[in-house]
Amino acid sequence: MKKIFSGVQPSGSFTIGNYIGAMKRFVDLQDEGDCLFCIVNLHSLTVPKDAELLRQYTMQLAAMYLSIGIDPNKSTIFIQSQVPEHAELGWLMQCTGYIGELERMTQYKDKSQGKEVVTVGLLTYPALMAADILLYNTTHVPVGEDQKQHLEFTRDMAQRFNKKYGETFIVPEPMIQQLGGRIMSLDDPSKKMSKSNPNSGSYIALLDEPKAIEKKIKRAVTDSEGVVRYDKENKPAVSNLLTIYAACTGDSIENIVKTYEGRGYGDFKKDLAEVVIETLVPIQENYKRWMDSPELHTILKNGAHKAHALASETMDKVKRNMGLVTL
Repeated sequence: MKKIFSGVQPSGSFTIGNYIGAMKRFVDLQDEGDCLFCIVNLHSLTVPKDAELLRQYTMQLAAMYLSIGIDPNKSTIFIQSQVPEHAELGWLMQCTGYIGELERMTQYKDKSQGKEVVTVGLLTYPALMAADILLYNTTHVPVGEDQKQHLEFTRDMAQRFNKKYGETFIVPEPMIQQLGGRIMSLDDPSKKMSKSNPNSGSYIALLDEPKAIEKKIKRAVTDSEGVVRYDKENKPAVSNLLTIYAACTGDSIENIVKTYEGRGYGDFKKDLAEVVIETLVPIQENYKRWMDSPELHTILKNGAHKAHALASETMDKVKRNMGLVTL
């Protein structure tokens, strides 16, 4: 059976890009293997965070995990900081990795550019991510395009460690989503959809009201051709909207294109708004229920207990192989 690990940072609101690109897939993966879904709050500390907001965002993400359909009876849902082995193995991965490798990371270059102060954590982020994955004998990791480089670093760390200290870690394989892995901005299809965009019309938040969703999709950029067809290179904006449509309905892009043959963008956008609303309203209703439920804390405690048991076994093996004294 596959052992699947994935983590999401608690950073406030979630977009439909986050949902289609990663979180929606988590639900399906539950039937493919043994899944662990982590709220990686330690990673959030690579840039300054308000303490109270971080607490709120952590619980909101936990509620969202459950709201989209992750089943705590099938999967392990837990908070990274509740399992101390993540930080412990993270340090050992820092001692295994090389500065040059970390400085070449694209995300580090992007996020540190133009900043007066850059934390050490931002540089060593991939070492902690490697620890997250390797702690659980993970065989497969669902990753988007922006995390492929970090997973390659994880694979390198596992192989380097195994060569130096003996067989310790499984070398994980990437699971790269072909359709919807990267949802683009509604106002600029050359940029990834992001809630950090100052233009709120550029993204659809999972908790947006139906009227706001209609308005945003109606105003989404298209092109002057007026034909609904998929052409990522020449029609990136329309292709992005088709990807969202297909991801929400489960229908193929080919079938959707046939449906709108001879029809303009007006009909297409109107129906797309309905499809997105039908997808998000049940999630929003579940989210409100979970945020008010005391069971949320119980699920997280149980998940942390289960994750800790698995992680401690790995750390015992790591310490023995490295020559670290355990009493």
